[in-house]
Amino acid sequence: MPLRITTWNVNSVRLRLGGLERLVRLMAPDVLCLQETKVRNELFPTADLEALDFRHHVLHGQAGYHGVAIFSKLPLEDARPLDWCGKVDCRHLLAVLPGGIAVHNLYIPAGGDLPDPELNPKFRHKLEMLEALADWFGAEFAPERRALLVGDLNVAPLATDVWNHRALLKVVSHTPIEVAALGRLQRSGRWVDAVRRFVPKAQRIYSWWSYRARDWAAADRGRRLDHVWVTPPLATALRRAVTLRAARGWPLPSDHVPVTVELGAGTPRRRPKYSVRGRTNRL
Repeated sequence: MPLRITTWNVNSVRLRLGGLERLVRLMAPDVLCLQETKVRNELFPTADLEALDFRHHVLHGQAGYHGVAIFSKLPLEDARPLDWCGKVDCRHLLAVLPGGIAVHNLYIPAGGDLPDPELNPKFRHKLEMLEALADWFGAEFAPERRALLVGDLNVAPLATDVWNHRALLKVVSHTPIEVAALGRLQRSGRWVDAVRRFVPKAQRIYSWWSYRARDWAAADRGRRLDHVWVTPPLATALRRAVTLRAARGWPLPSDHVPVTVELGAGTPRRRPKYSVRGRTNRL
């Protein structure tokens, strides 16, 4: 049976309930991983997600900032938060799906504006978290295990993951030091970039557009900050990947758009129902 998992930085879950309902109607995910929920666990609009048939969930939230959540139509086991760098800032959830598929839902720090770890504590925290995760996966994680790592990783690693490679080399999210740190994390679990299995590296694709642009679509100054990675045993089961660009134009949009990956054991890749080719996404 196929498994669909969607990751979305909702940038305040209580503002995006209409978008979540629309997303579920369009993509029918089995598992929904949210970042930047910005709400304490006891105030999370759990009932609204349960009404969409997500009966299982795990939350790791706080007031006003950060926060991650996993909602699932399938039972969740061994669900727990993980915290890094001596901070409880609600950035990592782990849960295990039936069949032993581990899901890591991550929200890596944005890193502020100055790409200097000596002068900018936010940027230092970002690099330290990426390093800590790479160390942990490298030491504790068996890459032969079936697992996914999803979320807002706040790094656009490829030149085609940003609207202008040269212009952004000194801008937080695309600096060489961040790209190297993300690469080390990816190698630590032998993670496979699921979206780039379907979208060639030469092709531009974004998942974030700033609120500052008057017309985000016309300017199209995007970055691919939201990722889905899978371990090698799941890579052969990848069937499609959809970056839902059109969601950036929905009412009350997040500045990020959802990314969905579908897996089906033993099923070859096929053409996605919805286009993942940047501007051609018509939803």
